[in-house]
Amino acid sequence: MKQLPRPWHAGRLQALIEVPGVTDVLVNGPDDVWIDRGAGLERAAVRFASAGEVRELAVRLASLGGRRLDDASPLVDARLPDGTRLHAALPPVVDECAVISLRTVRAQALTLDDLVLGGTLAPRVAAVLEGLVIARASILVTGATGSGKTTLLASLLSLVDPAERIIVIEEAGEVNPDHPHVVRMVERRVNVDGAGEVSLARLVREALRMRPDRIVLGECRGSEVRDVLTALNTGHKGGMAILHANTPADVPARFAALGALTGMDRRATDLFAATAFDAVVHLEKTAAGRRVTEVAVLQAREGQRREEALRVEPALVAGPGGEVVQGSAWGELQAVLGWDEARESQAELTRAA
Repeated sequence: MKQLPRPWHAGRLQALIEVPGVTDVLVNGPDDVWIDRGAGLERAAVRFASAGEVRELAVRLASLGGRRLDDASPLVDARLPDGTRLHAALPPVVDECAVISLRTVRAQALTLDDLVLGGTLAPRVAAVLEGLVIARASILVTGATGSGKTTLLASLLSLVDPAERIIVIEEAGEVNPDHPHVVRMVERRVNVDGAGEVSLARLVREALRMRPDRIVLGECRGSEVRDVLTALNTGHKGGMAILHANTPADVPARFAALGALTGMDRRATDLFAATAFDAVVHLEKTAAGRRVTEVAVLQAREGQRREEALRVEPALVAGPGGEVVQGSAWGELQAVLGWDEARESQAELTRAA
Protein backbone atom coordinates (compact mmCIF):
# COMPACT_ATOMS: atom_id res chain seq x y z
CA MET A 1 0.00 0.00 0.00
CA LYS A 2 1.14 3.50 -0.84
CA GLN A 3 2.00 5.68 2.15
CA LEU A 4 1.64 9.43 1.84
CA PRO A 5 4.45 11.48 3.37
CA ARG A 6 3.59 14.26 5.79
CA PRO A 7 6.38 16.82 5.29
CA TRP A 8 4.82 19.23 7.75
CA HIS A 9 3.72 19.33 11.37
CA ALA A 10 0.38 20.45 12.80
CA GLY A 11 1.71 21.44 16.23
CA ARG A 12 -0.65 20.45 19.05
CA LEU A 13 -2.99 18.89 16.50
CA GLN A 14 -0.43 16.47 15.11
CA ALA A 15 -1.22 13.70 17.60
CA LEU A 16 -4.94 13.95 16.76
CA ILE A 17 -4.31 13.73 13.03
CA GLU A 18 -2.34 10.53 13.59
CA VAL A 19 -5.10 8.78 15.58
CA PRO A 20 -6.29 5.81 13.44
CA GLY A 21 -9.62 6.49 11.77
CA VAL A 22 -9.70 10.25 12.35
CA THR A 23 -11.13 12.10 9.35
CA ASP A 24 -11.66 15.59 10.81
CA VAL A 25 -9.91 17.74 13.40
CA LEU A 26 -11.76 20.91 14.41
CA VAL A 27 -10.59 23.82 16.56
CA ASN A 28 -13.18 26.33 17.77
CA GLY A 29 -11.08 27.89 20.53
CA PRO A 30 -8.06 27.30 22.79
CA ASP A 31 -9.89 24.67 24.86
CA ASP A 32 -12.52 23.65 22.31
CA VAL A 33 -11.02 20.95 20.07
CA TRP A 34 -12.92 18.08 18.44
CA ILE A 35 -12.28 15.04 16.27
CA ASP A 36 -14.45 12.79 14.10
CA ARG A 37 -13.50 9.17 13.50
CA GLY A 38 -16.73 7.95 11.97
CA ALA A 39 -19.22 7.85 14.83
CA GLY A 40 -19.79 11.57 15.35
CA LEU A 41 -17.82 14.37 16.97
CA GLU A 42 -15.78 13.71 20.11
CA ARG A 43 -14.15 16.35 22.31
CA ALA A 44 -10.36 15.99 22.33
CA ALA A 45 -8.10 16.46 25.35
CA VAL A 46 -5.93 19.03 23.57
CA ARG A 47 -5.61 22.60 24.83
CA PHE A 48 -3.91 25.66 23.36
CA ALA A 49 -2.29 28.23 25.61
CA SER A 50 -4.24 31.11 24.09
CA ALA A 51 -6.26 32.34 21.13
CA GLY A 52 -3.01 33.79 19.82
CA GLU A 53 -1.46 30.33 19.60
CA VAL A 54 -4.46 29.07 17.61
CA ARG A 55 -4.09 31.99 15.22
CA GLU A 56 -0.36 31.37 14.79
CA LEU A 57 -1.02 27.74 13.88
CA ALA A 58 -3.76 28.70 11.42
CA VAL A 59 -1.47 31.22 9.70
CA ARG A 60 1.40 28.72 9.52
CA LEU A 61 -0.77 25.97 8.07
CA ALA A 62 -2.19 28.39 5.49
CA SER A 63 1.34 29.33 4.40
CA LEU A 64 2.19 25.63 4.00
CA GLY A 65 -0.73 25.44 1.60
CA GLY A 66 0.59 28.43 -0.33
CA ARG A 67 -2.17 30.72 0.86
CA ARG A 68 -2.33 33.97 2.77
CA LEU A 69 -4.25 34.30 6.05
CA ASP A 70 -4.28 37.68 7.82
CA ASP A 71 -6.59 40.57 8.71
CA ALA A 72 -6.87 41.58 5.06
CA SER A 73 -7.64 38.00 3.98
CA PRO A 74 -9.36 36.35 6.99
CA LEU A 75 -10.62 33.19 5.24
CA VAL A 76 -8.60 30.45 3.63
CA ASP A 77 -9.34 27.13 1.95
CA ALA A 78 -6.09 25.32 1.17
CA ARG A 79 -4.56 21.94 0.47
CA LEU A 80 -1.58 21.01 2.65
CA PRO A 81 1.44 19.15 1.22
CA ASP A 82 0.03 15.66 1.84
CA GLY A 83 -3.45 16.57 0.55
CA THR A 84 -5.01 17.35 3.93
CA ARG A 85 -7.74 19.94 3.46
CA LEU A 86 -7.47 23.10 5.56
CA HIS A 87 -10.15 25.69 6.17
CA ALA A 88 -9.45 28.52 8.59
CA ALA A 89 -11.15 31.76 9.57
CA LEU A 90 -9.94 34.70 11.65
CA PRO A 91 -11.88 37.26 13.72
CA PRO A 92 -13.95 39.31 13.11
CA VAL A 93 -15.39 36.79 10.63
CA VAL A 94 -15.57 34.40 13.62
CA ASP A 95 -15.85 35.29 17.31
CA GLU A 96 -12.75 35.95 19.41
CA CYS A 97 -10.55 33.06 18.22
CA ALA A 98 -9.40 31.64 14.90
CA VAL A 99 -11.28 28.54 13.76
CA ILE A 100 -9.43 25.65 12.10
CA SER A 101 -10.93 22.71 10.22
CA LEU A 102 -8.71 19.89 8.93
CA ARG A 103 -9.99 17.06 6.74
CA THR A 104 -7.34 14.34 6.64
CA VAL A 105 -6.39 12.13 3.71
CA ARG A 106 -6.27 8.40 4.35
CA ALA A 107 -2.69 7.18 3.98
CA GLN A 108 -3.80 4.03 2.16
CA ALA A 109 -6.95 2.89 0.45
CA LEU A 110 -9.13 0.40 2.29
CA THR A 111 -10.06 -2.78 0.47
CA LEU A 112 -13.68 -3.86 0.06
CA ASP A 113 -12.92 -6.61 2.58
CA ASP A 114 -11.83 -3.91 5.05
CA LEU A 115 -15.13 -2.12 4.49
CA VAL A 116 -17.08 -5.35 5.01
CA LEU A 117 -15.25 -6.01 8.27
CA GLY A 118 -15.89 -2.43 9.38
CA GLY A 119 -19.60 -2.66 8.69
CA THR A 120 -19.66 -0.21 5.76
CA LEU A 121 -20.57 -2.91 3.23
CA ALA A 122 -22.73 -6.01 3.43
CA PRO A 123 -20.93 -8.96 1.74
CA ARG A 124 -23.52 -9.16 -1.04
CA VAL A 125 -23.17 -5.44 -1.75
CA ALA A 126 -19.38 -5.79 -1.84
CA ALA A 127 -19.65 -8.57 -4.43
CA VAL A 128 -21.94 -6.41 -6.57
CA LEU A 129 -19.64 -3.38 -6.38
CA GLU A 130 -16.65 -5.47 -7.39
CA GLY A 131 -18.69 -6.83 -10.29
CA LEU A 132 -19.58 -3.30 -11.41
CA VAL A 133 -15.91 -2.28 -11.50
CA ILE A 134 -14.95 -5.41 -13.47
CA ALA A 135 -17.85 -4.80 -15.90
CA ARG A 136 -16.56 -1.22 -16.49
CA ALA A 137 -19.85 0.22 -15.27
CA SER A 138 -19.93 3.97 -14.63
CA ILE A 139 -20.63 4.56 -10.94
CA LEU A 140 -22.02 7.59 -9.10
CA VAL A 141 -21.20 7.61 -5.37
CA THR A 142 -23.62 9.70 -3.32
CA GLY A 143 -24.10 10.66 0.31
CA ALA A 144 -24.05 13.52 2.78
CA THR A 145 -20.93 15.23 4.10
CA GLY A 146 -18.69 12.83 6.00
CA SER A 147 -20.56 9.70 4.92
CA GLY A 148 -17.45 8.01 3.48
CA LYS A 149 -17.87 8.76 -0.23
CA THR A 150 -14.17 9.43 -0.90
CA THR A 151 -13.09 6.35 1.05
CA LEU A 152 -15.42 4.12 -0.95
CA LEU A 153 -14.36 5.72 -4.24
CA ALA A 154 -10.69 4.99 -3.50
CA SER A 155 -11.55 1.39 -2.62
CA LEU A 156 -13.43 0.90 -5.90
CA LEU A 157 -10.61 2.41 -7.94
CA SER A 158 -8.16 0.04 -6.26
CA LEU A 159 -10.04 -2.81 -7.98
CA VAL A 160 -9.42 -1.43 -11.48
CA ASP A 161 -7.17 -3.55 -13.71
CA PRO A 162 -3.55 -2.41 -13.18
CA ALA A 163 -3.16 -2.13 -16.95
CA GLU A 164 -5.73 0.69 -17.05
CA ARG A 165 -4.92 4.39 -16.75
CA ILE A 166 -7.01 6.32 -14.21
CA ILE A 167 -7.23 10.10 -14.29
CA VAL A 168 -8.64 11.60 -11.09
CA ILE A 169 -9.87 15.20 -11.16
CA GLU A 170 -10.34 16.80 -7.77
CA GLU A 171 -10.80 19.98 -5.86
CA ALA A 172 -8.53 18.96 -2.97
CA GLY A 173 -6.54 15.81 -3.86
CA GLU A 174 -8.26 13.43 -1.42
CA VAL A 175 -8.72 10.26 -3.49
CA ASN A 176 -5.77 7.89 -2.97
CA PRO A 177 -6.40 4.49 -4.60
CA ASP A 178 -3.97 1.60 -4.37
CA HIS A 179 -3.30 1.45 -8.11
CA PRO A 180 -0.08 1.70 -10.13
CA HIS A 181 -1.30 4.11 -12.81
CA VAL A 182 -3.15 7.11 -11.38
CA VAL A 183 -2.79 10.66 -12.67
CA ARG A 184 -4.21 13.21 -10.24
CA MET A 185 -5.27 16.66 -11.48
CA VAL A 186 -6.22 19.26 -8.86
CA GLU A 187 -7.97 22.52 -9.61
CA ARG A 188 -6.13 25.78 -8.98
CA ARG A 189 -7.95 28.80 -7.67
CA VAL A 190 -7.22 32.42 -8.46
CA ASN A 191 -4.15 33.90 -6.82
CA VAL A 192 -3.99 37.20 -4.92
CA ASP A 193 -3.79 39.01 -8.26
CA GLY A 194 -7.01 37.40 -9.48
CA ALA A 195 -5.27 35.23 -12.08
CA GLY A 196 -4.08 31.66 -12.55
CA GLU A 197 -7.38 29.81 -12.11
CA VAL A 198 -7.67 26.28 -13.54
CA SER A 199 -11.23 25.02 -13.05
CA LEU A 200 -12.53 21.49 -12.62
CA ALA A 201 -14.47 21.87 -15.87
CA ARG A 202 -11.27 22.64 -17.76
CA LEU A 203 -9.45 19.73 -16.11
CA VAL A 204 -12.19 17.34 -17.23
CA ARG A 205 -11.79 18.54 -20.81
CA GLU A 206 -8.00 18.24 -20.61
CA ALA A 207 -8.28 14.73 -19.16
CA LEU A 208 -10.07 13.56 -22.32
CA ARG A 209 -6.86 14.27 -24.26
CA MET A 210 -4.66 12.26 -21.90
CA ARG A 211 -5.61 8.75 -23.06
CA PRO A 212 -7.73 7.86 -20.02
CA ASP A 213 -9.20 4.42 -19.45
CA ARG A 214 -11.24 5.76 -16.54
CA ILE A 215 -12.12 9.36 -15.78
CA VAL A 216 -12.96 10.08 -12.14
CA LEU A 217 -14.35 13.29 -10.66
CA GLY A 218 -13.70 13.63 -6.93
CA GLU A 219 -16.88 15.64 -6.42
CA CYS A 220 -19.33 17.08 -8.92
CA ARG A 221 -20.50 20.41 -7.54
CA GLY A 222 -20.54 22.99 -10.33
CA SER A 223 -20.42 23.63 -14.06
CA GLU A 224 -18.07 20.66 -14.57
CA VAL A 225 -21.20 18.46 -14.48
CA ARG A 226 -21.76 19.16 -18.18
CA ASP A 227 -18.25 18.02 -19.14
CA VAL A 228 -18.45 14.87 -17.01
CA LEU A 229 -21.86 13.87 -18.36
CA THR A 230 -20.65 14.55 -21.91
CA ALA A 231 -17.52 12.43 -21.38
CA LEU A 232 -19.45 9.49 -19.97
CA ASN A 233 -21.91 9.71 -22.87
CA THR A 234 -19.21 9.60 -25.55
CA GLY A 235 -17.50 6.28 -25.03
CA HIS A 236 -15.61 6.84 -21.76
CA LYS A 237 -17.12 3.97 -19.82
CA GLY A 238 -16.06 2.88 -16.37
CA GLY A 239 -15.85 6.40 -15.00
CA MET A 240 -16.80 7.38 -11.49
CA ALA A 241 -17.93 10.54 -9.72
CA ILE A 242 -19.09 11.75 -6.33
CA LEU A 243 -22.28 13.76 -5.87
CA HIS A 244 -23.41 15.26 -2.58
CA ALA A 245 -26.97 14.09 -1.89
CA ASN A 246 -28.65 13.42 1.45
CA THR A 247 -30.81 10.61 0.04
CA PRO A 248 -30.94 8.74 -3.30
CA ALA A 249 -34.24 10.51 -4.02
CA ASP A 250 -32.39 13.85 -3.94
CA VAL A 251 -30.09 12.92 -6.85
CA PRO A 252 -32.40 14.13 -9.68
CA ALA A 253 -32.83 17.54 -8.03
CA ARG A 254 -29.06 17.83 -7.48
CA PHE A 255 -28.40 17.09 -11.14
CA ALA A 256 -31.08 19.59 -12.19
CA ALA A 257 -29.53 22.32 -10.05
CA LEU A 258 -26.02 21.66 -11.36
CA GLY A 259 -27.24 21.44 -14.94
CA ALA A 260 -28.93 24.82 -14.57
CA LEU A 261 -25.53 26.35 -13.74
CA THR A 262 -24.35 25.41 -17.23
CA GLY A 263 -27.51 26.42 -19.08
CA MET A 264 -28.67 22.83 -19.62
CA ASP A 265 -32.43 22.38 -19.38
CA ARG A 266 -33.78 19.77 -17.02
CA ARG A 267 -34.81 17.28 -19.68
CA ALA A 268 -31.34 17.29 -21.25
CA THR A 269 -29.69 16.93 -17.84
CA ASP A 270 -31.99 14.02 -16.94
CA LEU A 271 -31.27 12.14 -20.17
CA PHE A 272 -27.53 12.72 -19.96
CA ALA A 273 -27.37 11.61 -16.33
CA ALA A 274 -29.46 8.46 -16.90
CA THR A 275 -27.24 7.33 -19.78
CA ALA A 276 -23.96 8.41 -18.16
CA PHE A 277 -24.20 6.35 -14.96
CA ASP A 278 -24.97 2.65 -14.73
CA ALA A 279 -25.27 2.56 -10.95
CA VAL A 280 -25.73 4.85 -7.95
CA VAL A 281 -24.11 3.80 -4.66
CA HIS A 282 -25.45 5.69 -1.64
CA LEU A 283 -23.80 5.97 1.77
CA GLU A 284 -25.16 7.21 5.08
CA LYS A 285 -23.42 8.26 8.27
CA THR A 286 -25.17 6.69 11.24
CA ALA A 287 -24.49 6.44 14.97
CA ALA A 288 -22.97 3.03 14.28
CA GLY A 289 -20.69 4.33 11.54
CA ARG A 290 -20.67 4.85 7.79
CA ARG A 291 -22.65 2.41 5.69
CA VAL A 292 -23.71 1.75 2.07
CA THR A 293 -27.49 1.64 2.31
CA GLU A 294 -28.51 1.38 -1.34
CA VAL A 295 -27.32 0.47 -4.82
CA ALA A 296 -29.66 1.93 -7.43
CA VAL A 297 -30.00 2.83 -11.09
CA LEU A 298 -31.00 6.09 -12.76
CA GLN A 299 -33.96 5.96 -15.13
CA ALA A 300 -35.21 8.71 -17.43
CA ARG A 301 -38.91 8.14 -18.06
CA GLU A 302 -40.37 9.30 -21.35
CA GLY A 303 -43.78 10.95 -21.09
CA GLN A 304 -43.38 11.83 -17.42
CA ARG A 305 -43.79 15.37 -16.16
CA ARG A 306 -40.52 17.25 -16.60
CA GLU A 307 -39.89 17.51 -12.88
CA GLU A 308 -40.31 13.74 -12.52
CA ALA A 309 -38.47 12.53 -15.61
CA LEU A 310 -35.35 11.27 -13.79
CA ARG A 311 -35.90 8.67 -11.12
CA VAL A 312 -33.63 6.68 -8.82
CA GLU A 313 -34.85 3.09 -8.62
CA PRO A 314 -33.40 0.80 -5.91
CA ALA A 315 -31.67 -2.42 -6.97
CA LEU A 316 -30.32 -3.47 -3.56
CA VAL A 317 -31.26 -2.03 -0.18
CA ALA A 318 -29.04 -2.85 2.82
CA GLY A 319 -30.55 -2.81 6.30
CA PRO A 320 -28.76 -1.86 9.53
CA GLY A 321 -28.31 -5.51 10.47
CA GLY A 322 -26.54 -6.40 7.24
CA GLU A 323 -29.60 -7.87 5.55
CA VAL A 324 -29.91 -7.02 1.83
CA VAL A 325 -33.22 -6.84 -0.07
CA GLN A 326 -33.60 -6.73 -3.85
CA GLY A 327 -35.36 -3.66 -5.21
CA SER A 328 -37.42 -3.02 -8.33
CA ALA A 329 -34.34 -2.31 -10.47
CA TRP A 330 -32.37 -5.46 -9.56
CA GLY A 331 -32.97 -7.01 -12.98
CA GLU A 332 -31.62 -3.89 -14.66
CA LEU A 333 -28.51 -3.92 -12.50
CA GLN A 334 -28.03 -7.64 -13.21
CA ALA A 335 -27.97 -6.78 -16.91
CA VAL A 336 -25.22 -4.23 -16.30
CA LEU A 337 -23.24 -6.83 -14.36
CA GLY A 338 -23.90 -9.54 -16.94
CA TRP A 339 -24.95 -11.85 -14.11
CA ASP A 340 -27.58 -14.49 -13.72
CA GLU A 341 -28.53 -15.94 -10.33
CA ALA A 342 -25.86 -18.65 -10.53
CA ARG A 343 -23.17 -16.09 -11.35
CA GLU A 344 -24.25 -13.89 -8.44
CA SER A 345 -24.07 -16.80 -5.99
CA GLN A 346 -20.58 -17.67 -7.23
CA ALA A 347 -19.44 -14.06 -6.83
CA GLU A 348 -20.66 -13.98 -3.22
CA LEU A 349 -19.00 -17.31 -2.43
CA THR A 350 -15.72 -16.16 -3.97
CA ARG A 351 -15.69 -12.95 -1.91
CA ALA A 352 -16.68 -14.81 1.28
CA ALA A 353 -13.78 -17.23 0.74
